[in-house]
Amino acid sequence: MGAQAGAGPGRAGTPSGGGDFEIRVRGRVGAALASAFGDLTVRLRPAETVLYGAGLDQAALYGVLDRIQALGLELLEVRRLPGASGGRTAPAEGP
Repeated sequence: MGAQAGAGPGRAGTPSGGGDFEIRVRGRVGAALASAFGDLTVRLRPAETVLYGAGLDQAALYGVLDRIQALGLELLEVRRLPGASGGRTAPAEGP
């Protein structure tokens, strides 16, 4: 059988260059688990944890997603933030 359609580096919607991403997982991740994401900014929300990554390329993004799976966390959402990567690691805190 051939390769799966949509699999691999040419997959639509996945960046080949760097980008800023917001990744949401269910629940509040404790300090021990948050340390597994040392290269990301971790923000705790009431019912979820939000991870922010600046300048992540495709390999780095997949690495983060692999860590989320390996830690048994439930992935809720992955969003590419608008604009070019300018070293911003997280949006400003709201009121």
